[in-house]
Amino acid sequence: MHFLMKLLLLIFLLNFLSLSDSFAQSRPQRPEPAKGNQKKNQRPVPKTEEELRKEEEERKRIEEEKKAIEDPEVLRIETRIVNVDAVVYHKKTGQIITGLKKENFAVFDNGIRKPIVNFATPEAPITVALLVEYSKWTEVFGYYASRGFEPGKYEVIRPVAQFLSRFIKPPDDYATVIAFDLRPTPLVDFTNDPAKLRAVVDLLLRNNPAFRENNLYDALKFVLIGGKGDPVVLENSGKESQVEYAGMVEVKAKRKAVILVASGIDTFSRTSYDEARKIIQRAGIPIYIISTGNMFFKLYEPYLPATDSISGMPGRLTFLQAQNAMNTFAKESGGQHFPMTFESEIPSILNSINSLLRNQYSLGFDPGEIPKDGKRRKIEVKVDVNGDGVFDEKEYVVQHRPFYFADK
Repeated sequence: MHFLMKLLLLIFLLNFLSLSDSFAQSRPQRPEPAKGNQKKNQRPVPKTEEELRKEEEERKRIEEEKKAIEDPEVLRIETRIVNVDAVVYHKKTGQIITGLKKENFAVFDNGIRKPIVNFATPEAPITVALLVEYSKWTEVFGYYASRGFEPGKYEVIRPVAQFLSRFIKPPDDYATVIAFDLRPTPLVDFTNDPAKLRAVVDLLLRNNPAFRENNLYDALKFVLIGGKGDPVVLENSGKESQVEYAGMVEVKAKRKAVILVASGIDTFSRTSYDEARKIIQRAGIPIYIISTGNMFFKLYEPYLPATDSISGMPGRLTFLQAQNAMNTFAKESGGQHFPMTFESEIPSILNSINSLLRNQYSLGFDPGEIPKDGKRRKIEVKVDVNGDGVFDEKEYVVQHRPFYFADK
């Protein structure tokens, strides 16, 4: 009986302790007091005027985007500036006129005067490509013109050698030399290294022309717009037989030109005369021509047939046609033609070419709304040297390219 009562008492105590523990856990816990100066509930801060203004702008922008209508048409405004390089010189004395201003010039596009928007007279370096005829006919013409006293090839090598040695000045001037007979062959790439320039002259002196053909029109096309040709002779590693070249139109230079030393006779170029003219007109790069073979023609004109003989000797009409082609190429490119008869003329010719290259005025005009027909348009530049409002066409010559082509 004692044992039973003790067991009941023990069970009662265990139940009581269990109920008190669960009651203690069910009571809400008091939070810990906040530390520092923080408030239990942060009050909302009213928005500033700047924040309210930004919210209103953002709301209006979203509403406008929702209401916007997508327009499939795009309005495109294009502006094209046509650049013309011009040289002004006295018609009688040949003296080049410098120091002129924008107000002294007027540009006409197909007879309509256009405002000049760009004008500059930069002291820019020159980048030239010397294209020299190096064929059997070169030897014949030069040999008989000197009456056999010297190799005939000297007639074309002298102008090239003197220009490279006197007028290509490092570090800003650059020159490349391309010889042609049956096909054009680059002898040296653009350089101003005196050693390389001397090496290319030595190369011309050491060798002799191999072919009789003068493919002048093909050579002009190659030097202006590029194409496939032989590797550069002074840099040929022998790995490639044909290399792709970019023409002078791709050369990034402010003052660039082609100096052509040739007789002007073309035998059987793939490029026709008309095609060569179009390429020259579109390129817009001045070609300064030193024509050779003139002494030979003056000495032996009475003995030449009217047309080419069966042996291939050029006739009188061929020489006259060559001179006419040279005049046309120089005029339509904005360059100049210098017929060379005597060796003593070379220094003055080269001085003239160098002065014309380095004293150009750069004019830019906006042609405005013109048809995109790809047709040729005529450029005319007039000058008023003394600023009296009257163009000085009788006294001064403005040398420039006469054409440009509209976009297609």
